Amino acid sequence: MGIWDRLKSELIDIVEWLDQTSNTMVHRFDQRPNNEIKWGAKLIVREGQAAVLIDQGKMADVFQPGIYTLDTKNIPILATLKGWKYGFESPFKCEVYFVSTRQFTDLKWGTMNPIMLRDAEFGPLRLRAFGTYVTKVKDPAAFIREIVGTDGTFTSEEITNQLRNVIVSRFADILAESKIPALDLAANYDELGKFLTTKIAPEFEAKGLDLTKLLVENISLPPEVEAALDKRTSMGVIGNLNAYTQFQAAEAMTKAAENPGGAASMGMGFVVAQQMGQAMQGSGSGGGGPPPVPASAQVVKFYVVQNGEKSGPFEGDGLKRLAESGALTRDTLIWRAGLADWQKAEDVPEVSAMLGSVPPPLPPR
Repeated sequence: MGIWDRLKSELIDIVEWLDQTSNTMVHRFDQRPNNEIKWGAKLIVREGQAAVLIDQGKMADVFQPGIYTLDTKNIPILATLKGWKYGFESPFKCEVYFVSTRQFTDLKWGTMNPIMLRDAEFGPLRLRAFGTYVTKVKDPAAFIREIVGTDGTFTSEEITNQLRNVIVSRFADILAESKIPALDLAANYDELGKFLTTKIAPEFEAKGLDLTKLLVENISLPPEVEAALDKRTSMGVIGNLNAYTQFQAAEAMTKAAENPGGAASMGMGFVVAQQMGQAMQGSGSGGGGPPPVPASAQVVKFYVVQNGEKSGPFEGDGLKRLAESGALTRDTLIWRAGLADWQKAEDVPEVSAMLGSVPPPLPPR
């Protein structure tokens, strides 16, 4: 290599970082041996980045997006360096840290242990919560000074645990102080997220970060409490417990009839259903009153057509006496409540049964 080629290679130098990842927050430029940066090198800082220049362990400057020439015009601290006298072999040593200033989204937070609090309706409760948040580097110099240090490649995973602990601690305090009933928490997720963002933001700023957004996605009860709450909800959906019990008994009788020995099972099911129905009726009436009169015990009155005229009403015994005397025959027209029109006695089941017990008339001599 000629001296001119060597001179050109030393004069041309570009310091830049093309991020191929989605989680790198800070990257130290280390593509030059011993961190040697050529005098007059071009520093390219792209949108969504910032560059922090550190010389001899001290922070020299912070560069925003743009193209810069690394010389004494842009960096006054370099005026004290004498890189030219080394013949371009060691112009100056400097570390360049590229900081990603874009937003890091969908970062998770959640409670590792339940939050203990007192609820007005349920009493002492243990709640779990989780959600997401969005953050970005607001002050690159403070972020490197407080968090990164000399880490050559710093990713979002290295700080999420620390940030999660801050969020959970403040969230537990806010949730306990809010006194919001457990059943009303879902209606206040948005308000809790905004209030929590405002309260935590100063702690993020001290680390050079900006908390852009924080979302509360879910606050859940312990599984045992959720199961009891589901039962309570089911009772509300059922409504009439007496009707539901009768329905369940009927379903059990139907299933029993489909199994071997279904007749016996159905009989037992009927007895159980009758006992349950009586118990439910007793509980509904306060347990002190008699049960309702069954339909079969109600008095049914009949009217009979005799000699072309309506006579009655007759009850069961009176109607039976008419049948025994021969005044009531199978062709006699009768009527009772529930019949649309006069009908023959033999067509009414309860009257026809009475006629069956009366001997037929004597045959003619």
